[in-house]
This record gives sequence, structure tokens and C-alpha cells, in this order.
Amino acid sequence: MLTKKEQRLRRSRQTRIRIATQGVARLTVNRTNLHIYATVISGDGAKVLATASTAQADLRKSLGGSGKGGNTAAAQQVGKLIAEKAKAAGIERVAFDRAGFAYHGRVKALADAAREAGLQF
Repeated sequence: MLTKKEQRLRRSRQTRIRIATQGVARLTVNRTNLHIYATVISGDGAKVLATASTAQADLRKSLGGSGKGGNTAAAQQVGKLIAEKAKAAGIERVAFDRAGFAYHGRVKALADAAREAGLQF
């Protein structure tokens, strides 16, 4: 029997294989109870082009002193920030890699905010 984490990683493996054949930059999301992380990785998977997370000091300040990085409002801010950083790095189109997490709640909020900020996927 697979653990919950092993099940998630198994789901993510197939997505990553499909994205690799596209040869486009990948926007990957990782979610923990306290934080949400977004990373844009080059098409060949060799280079990190942009990162944003609720663990960053400047973003934590804007969320308030209590460090509430585990809610949809925080995920929306990370989505906007990652889109801005990706566009600054010259990336317009990405493939969304949710890393086996359900497209719901914080993951969906991050994706929607990144789309609104001009990232295409």
C-alpha cells in the first residue's frame, strides 16, 4: 500500500513526463501546511528561472505578522509574484505542474492569479 506522499508523487510523475515532451518552461507548485512555493523551471529542466513563496521575508511582511502563508489569499499573491518574475525573465508561456496536488483551493488560487497577471498556460 502506498503512502499519501507516494501516491502524490506517482501522480506527478506522469505529468512531468508529458510536460518534458512539450519542451516548454514548467511552473511547478509545492504546498505545505504553512507555505506555498512556485518555481519556473526551464524547458530542459536544467535551470530555475524564477521562484516565489510565502516563506520569503518581503511576502511574509505583506501577509501580516502572523505569517499566514497557508491560505488562498497568500497563494494569490505568490501567483502574481511568480508571473511578474517569469515575465521579467522573458517567459510568457509555461506548462502548469501541480505536482500531484489537487487543482483546488490554494493551488487553483495560485494558478488563477498567475493567469490574471499575464502568464499563459
